[in-house]
Amino acid sequence: MIPSMVSLIVLILVLAGPVFPQSREGASGPSLRGLSQLYQDLVERVDPAVVQIITRGYAASEEEDSQLLRTRRGNGSGVVVDKDGYVVTNAHVVGNARRVEVLLPQPAEERLRFRSVINPTGKLLPAKVVGVDRETDIAVLKVEETNLPALPFADSDQLRQGQIVIAFGSPFGLENSVTMGIVSSVARQVRPDDPMIYIQTDAAINPGNSGGPLVDSEGAIAGINTFIVSRSGGNEGIGFAVPSNIAKSVYEQIREHGRVRRGQIGVIAQSITPAMARALKLPQDWGVILADVSPRSAAEAAGLRVKDLVLSFDGKPMENARQFGVNIYRSAGQTVKIEVLRGGRKMEIATAVLERPRDPDRILSLIRGAENEVNELGVLAVDLDERVTPLLPSLRRLGGVVVAGRISDVSPQEGALLPGDVIYEVNHTPVGSLAALRKAIGAMKHGDPVVLHIERGGQLQFQVVEID
Repeated sequence: MIPSMVSLIVLILVLAGPVFPQSREGASGPSLRGLSQLYQDLVERVDPAVVQIITRGYAASEEEDSQLLRTRRGNGSGVVVDKDGYVVTNAHVVGNARRVEVLLPQPAEERLRFRSVINPTGKLLPAKVVGVDRETDIAVLKVEETNLPALPFADSDQLRQGQIVIAFGSPFGLENSVTMGIVSSVARQVRPDDPMIYIQTDAAINPGNSGGPLVDSEGAIAGINTFIVSRSGGNEGIGFAVPSNIAKSVYEQIREHGRVRRGQIGVIAQSITPAMARALKLPQDWGVILADVSPRSAAEAAGLRVKDLVLSFDGKPMENARQFGVNIYRSAGQTVKIEVLRGGRKMEIATAVLERPRDPDRILSLIRGAENEVNELGVLAVDLDERVTPLLPSLRRLGGVVVAGRISDVSPQEGALLPGDVIYEVNHTPVGSLAALRKAIGAMKHGDPVVLHIERGGQLQFQVVEID
């Protein structure tokens, strides 16, 4: 017979009784009030470090045929991770904002002066964007304030499915809201072969929660709330957070280098499947096999070979290709030890991890907002000049316009232009600068055929676009 929910709760309380504090009546037995007090204490410790992010930027006017830009205001959440004013949030929260402000909670000593349950508004400070990493959707801000309450990062590798977590943030601008849930999955891969993984949780996350912390039972940052999967646009119990170990690594690299350095060694690694193991007569039906080692790469120089089975990375067992890729990805500029199995013999190979030369975020760091928008094409772009050329592979020409990204609130034609594309001509007219591109596009009328001559992946091609 399945016990009722009430019976189940009573059973849990009886078993967990010793960890609860005494009830206010002084009884030594278990108490829901005691459990509630534990959560209250946790929230009181965490809340002072959770901030609201307020942004101001520009978007195209909604008026027909208008060339004006309208002011757009946005909000999100963040968390103080260093007492000297460093704040971690999501990259998409600050986006291409021209102005970013951080609303700090009212200090505890100030709140005690007021008896009302409505807390007074905190301190609003201008914030500098130290760096943005769009691949992990993490940004680091800095406010000129010291001795701020800050939260430590937890070790997200120690998270377990079913563990209780609490989400903090300002959904829909409702400052410092708190919701509770559990870890639904410790490592959810949203897209196949994507090195990025997320913590999945059923704690209520809504628009505005982005960038706020997902904390564990110790009040440490287990993840940074990032996005939800929803048919309605609101919370449906499927939320995702960037794991703290990834967020911490990005934060530390941005503080040190101003950007994230990503590693590569020049291999293609694949997860071993049972079918692959049978066909290739491998000694195990799981793990990692090297399918390719690029000529003149760091991996080839170190002595790695095709069909090597990767056993460990700096002593850490490798269970699949995604895990192996993530470890390389995080190790730019380091020399690592990769243990492989070759012909039945184990060997440890020291390999240099080089920084990935082409990093779109390094181009995006040159974006200054509206001055880089080409709304007719739905993209952000920069001049191909001496700042940008070193960030790209060898190009066919020396002058043009580089696509840095798409504008999120403009609907570009699917596949028309991609980040990294270089635009050389518009209908036979050379465009050697962003100003020239705007002039050429501006001369077109609605419905005119427009063909861009672009370079993509080292190859020239024509791209037909429609001007809205």
